[in-house]
Amino acid sequence: MSTVVAQSHHVFGLQSHVANNIFFFDEQIIIFPAGNQCVRYNMDQKWQKFIPGSEKSQGMLALSISPNRRYLAVSEMVQEKPVITIYELSSIPVRKRKILNNFDFPVQRFTCMAFSPDSKYLLTQTSPPESNLVYWLWEKQKVMTMVRIDSQNNGVYQVSFSPQDNTHVCVTGNGMFKLLRFTEGTLKQTNFQRGEPQNYLAHTWVSDDRVVVGTDTGKLFLFESGDQRWETSIMVKEHSGEMRHPAVIQESESLIEFPTITSPIPSYEQVVMTSSHSQLTMPQVFAVAAYSKGFACSAGPGRVLLFEKLEEKDFYHESKEILIPVDPQSHDPSESNKQDILCMCFSPSEETLIASTSKNQLYIITMSLTEISKGEAAHFEYLMCPLHSSSITGLATCIRKPFIATCSLDRSIRIWNYESNSLELYKEYQEEAYAIGLHPSGHYIVVGFADKLCLMNLLIDDIRPFKEYSVRGCRECAFSNGGHLFAAVNGNVIHIFTTTSLENISNLKGHTGKIRSIVWNADDSKLISCGTDGAVYEWNLSSGKRETECVLKSCSYNCVTISPDSKIIFAVGSDCTLKEIADSSVLREMSAFDAVYTAIAISHSGRMMFVGTSLGTIRAMKYPLPLQKEFNEYQAHAGPITKANAFIRLPAAQCWRLIVLCLLYGSALD
Repeated sequence: MSTVVAQSHHVFGLQSHVANNIFFFDEQIIIFPAGNQCVRYNMDQKWQKFIPGSEKSQGMLALSISPNRRYLAVSEMVQEKPVITIYELSSIPVRKRKILNNFDFPVQRFTCMAFSPDSKYLLTQTSPPESNLVYWLWEKQKVMTMVRIDSQNNGVYQVSFSPQDNTHVCVTGNGMFKLLRFTEGTLKQTNFQRGEPQNYLAHTWVSDDRVVVGTDTGKLFLFESGDQRWETSIMVKEHSGEMRHPAVIQESESLIEFPTITSPIPSYEQVVMTSSHSQLTMPQVFAVAAYSKGFACSAGPGRVLLFEKLEEKDFYHESKEILIPVDPQSHDPSESNKQDILCMCFSPSEETLIASTSKNQLYIITMSLTEISKGEAAHFEYLMCPLHSSSITGLATCIRKPFIATCSLDRSIRIWNYESNSLELYKEYQEEAYAIGLHPSGHYIVVGFADKLCLMNLLIDDIRPFKEYSVRGCRECAFSNGGHLFAAVNGNVIHIFTTTSLENISNLKGHTGKIRSIVWNADDSKLISCGTDGAVYEWNLSSGKRETECVLKSCSYNCVTISPDSKIIFAVGSDCTLKEIADSSVLREMSAFDAVYTAIAISHSGRMMFVGTSLGTIRAMKYPLPLQKEFNEYQAHAGPITKANAFIRLPAAQCWRLIVLCLLYGSALD
């Protein structure tokens, strides 16, 4: 039996916690992680191609690209075990060249990696408590040597090779700056740390034997063959333009907060937490990148400094400042640029600098602009568009326009265009949005906030509320297919409103647990709901009564949908099955095969079904449902998928397209 084939179209998102999360493949194409895949994005032509993660991957931890740009190394966790996959980027399509997954040494995960100058060797650093630095001849899957870097459970943030020497290695981390040389079959440390240990967050090689290192206290050091040659402290710039030393910063200032995530290494969040309270106000140097004139370094929230080498001396001076611009769409514009720059990369020609931030944003600047701005700071621009920076909580589509509406815990509402792959509208609010519905016309949205339900107009350049309801904590809402009604969930009650008079015309009560999902049938005469109480109800909108019910107390339902002919209800939940329900009884159950189904959508033809799993994958299958394990599974996200939507749109070319959307408890949107 043939199966349903799907392919990724576009991703809006970034996994900023992945170590070394952005780099150039060539002058136009960049590579970055989003969801559970790597995205190759052409900045000129705006297309995306994808390198999917390993099957059953639990997310990427670190990336590295070889100096010859032929290979990409990806560190992942697959079924609780560490795996390193090396992809051959020069092949079309990209193929797996080697998989390193059999280790004769203890390892929990690989937290950072680096290729040698000739791309034949690979350095990998394991996490504490082992903290081993492993030197691979990766093509033969051979460990050349291994050395324990730290015995104090301190974090190692970065490893690298000297740009011209396969045997010369640098390692930086909390309290450690180590230079090692591969000789006589082993790695031996060649430098000895003097002075008080620093928390070295990032480093870059500026020549064969010179390394610039940045710390969490705003200090930059230049080491030559292990000996310190130069030191400077980054000055903090006030909004008024005054410069002052980090030592006099008051405790009232602090870095932005960022949602806690599971990170492979002592991450951005953990670095901030482990720094002393007085250090929280200092411009921590999370990223350093070398170029021919000197180097660029992050210098606190929203700020990058360029340092150029003095002609007559071997030292560097600050030459330019690049800032993340204030976002006028933010509810607090003065705070919108307070995001730390975690990774930076120059293009091969050094004409472009790109950066990723702690708010999952990607920025770009043309270096020639920094030359023009004499004495004044230059400003980054968004590489693509403003992306969600926290968990996406709601998703909706409409039939009349190529729009996708999303809301997020980052307190923003965004309207995306899936034909132009762009952001049409977005706006930030003072409170978090939990659910969103998009009117079939594409002109209105309904949004559930913590303390209210809000109807809003989508204008050319604004999202403007025009009606509020006292429905608190709405986690599910949806417009009817005709657009004349909308439903909003408050706990175990469904409120029905009309869009003509904007009045509450009915309240559907019967669930004893929280309602997790609602869906309208094709002619809007019925509404189907499911919840944590194990109940699937079919409501008659004319009478406001339950028409059918199917209750299974042992199952907490996650999502429900209905066939186009309104005869069969499909529900998925905690019991790892997909159920077909009709006339208050379960007609059939299909096993989820080692996963929990968390979302479900059916095509308008009724012949294709898409289910999201707790593993972050999408399964595409035909209907009627197969008896055996007959489906195609696609890596979509690094966490459970919480929403899925399948819909048909008729574009100008008069060619039917099926669009499948999915989101997760994260910040990437496929």
